[in-house]
Amino acid sequence: MRFFAVCTLALLSMTSLAMADGAPPPRMPTAEGDKIATVPETKSFGHQEEFVLPSGNIGCVYTPEGGTEVYRPADGGPELSCDRVAPRYVRATLSRDGAAILVRDVGDQGCCSAGSVLDYGETWTAGPFSCLSTRTGLSCERNDGHSFFLSRRRIDAN
Repeated sequence: MRFFAVCTLALLSMTSLAMADGAPPPRMPTAEGDKIATVPETKSFGHQEEFVLPSGNIGCVYTPEGGTEVYRPADGGPELSCDRVAPRYVRATLSRDGAAILVRDVGDQGCCSAGSVLDYGETWTAGPFSCLSTRTGLSCERNDGHSFFLSRRRIDAN
């Protein structure tokens, strides 16, 4: 009996030491038997696209459906967000659904990067969005008709 108690104590001590060293506890069989668990596939994320107008006053960021490794739109995306710098900083955003949103008090002002230039007269498209750059401003639309327009003189969203 004493021998059994000493063996039990030694086994418990070794298990405690192994766990203290970071070793995992012994594996118990699963309900399905001794099948080896598979690691779930890692999700691949998209990449944001950026563009600016030749004036440097308006810049946009497109986030694809599912987002990126560092940013995921609240509704899962896709999302198009464009900032106008002057005369007052404004952000216009088109999400997956609903009308475009204008934000006039933008806390993270960061426009306009050195993204690719969307020359006047050119159209940019990605996902459900398309934008037309003109000398009078930028008009962007989602394929269901919701849109926004940004220029120095005017901002509109629907």
